[in-house]
Amino acid sequence: MILRVKPSKVSGEVRIPGSKSHTIRSMFFAGLAEGRSTIGNPLVSNDSISAVNVCKAFGASYEENEDSYFVNGVGGNPQIPENVIDVGNSGTSLRLGLMTAALVPGYTVFTGDYQIRRRQIGPLVSAINNLGGEAYTTRGNGSAPVVVKGRAKGGFTTLDAVTSQYLSSILVNAPLLENDTHIEITRLNEVPYVEITLWWLDKLGIKYQHNNMKEFFIPGRQKYSNFECIIPGDFSSATFFMVLAAITGQEFKLTNLDMSDPQGDKLVLSILEDMGAKVSCKADGIYIKGQTLKGRVIDMNSIPDALPAMAVAGCFAQGETRLVNVPQARLKETDRINVMCTELTKMGADIEELPDGLIIRECSLKGCRVCGHDDHRVVMSLAIAGLKAQGETIIDTAEAVNVTFPDFVDNITNCGGDIQLLEE
Repeated sequence: MILRVKPSKVSGEVRIPGSKSHTIRSMFFAGLAEGRSTIGNPLVSNDSISAVNVCKAFGASYEENEDSYFVNGVGGNPQIPENVIDVGNSGTSLRLGLMTAALVPGYTVFTGDYQIRRRQIGPLVSAINNLGGEAYTTRGNGSAPVVVKGRAKGGFTTLDAVTSQYLSSILVNAPLLENDTHIEITRLNEVPYVEITLWWLDKLGIKYQHNNMKEFFIPGRQKYSNFECIIPGDFSSATFFMVLAAITGQEFKLTNLDMSDPQGDKLVLSILEDMGAKVSCKADGIYIKGQTLKGRVIDMNSIPDALPAMAVAGCFAQGETRLVNVPQARLKETDRINVMCTELTKMGADIEELPDGLIIRECSLKGCRVCGHDDHRVVMSLAIAGLKAQGETIIDTAEAVNVTFPDFVDNITNCGGDIQLLEE
């Protein structure tokens, strides 16, 4: 499908959908727990459905009503899946599921779409082997398809967490191992996502220790009890509307967001405020209004998902904007550094790649045909750019928005945006 976008005067109120990070973690914790858990306000999208399917394959059962999931967990004893597990496009579901598979006394096989089959899992595969499981990628290239056999016992492993999901996978599942687990971190990107995982461990009463995120110690033979939770809104999804407000000079009210939540992408608010936007956090929502933006050097290591949208913001900021220290952005659904440079260049951006980020200089964008690369964050970022560019912008592979934000187009339309989702 394609998105047809025309320059528009946009403003209004947007209820941000539930957090993908919290939703997927909650599905795994509930699936591993004893008894019945209730998850309110989950994100219902392709990625969260993938997480549900992974946990179902291990024996958990899920019921869904309009705004909640009800989960009957496996009590720490996941079963051998009856078939190959296809995670679709969900990297989080794959990574978390790999270590869950190491709890199973038998073989589990994972695959996914063409993007998943290119994304790296090698360091996590090595860690599973170090902890007493067996794991290997079928093509020997560190990417799915991947086979895992348990039961892992625990023990010691080093971990190169170029993506935080490798560490989160071990942290979610290690409490259920027979022995204690000791992890020595050689590199850790995206710390706020680990903090989300630790927030859940704290909520569920799991014992662990860490040494300034350099080492982790997780006692074995613990268990997860059933729980109830309400999933907070997703700051990663909110980023698109934050940037839209900032570059258009209009005001948006964003609701269903909790500033006390550990999600890293709430940092985008303070970054945009430092660039010149006006931000106000009130009891009824977060208000952001665009004003003259000025370029900045921005360390993106903890907020890699915000890179595509912030690249658009840089196009409309005076002077030069540098997005730096985010090499892992090349390892997402696409190489987002290269993709955003390529597609914004088509629109007339003054932009260049760094090994670990982008340099963007103020410029005027012109609508044209661009490629979304089957990447939800790229599609939505180019749509935001199109709302401010001169002329019409056409974005292909627009169905990718369903990965995390199925109501994105409707929300833009409700705020006055001239945007249409069409069959190509």
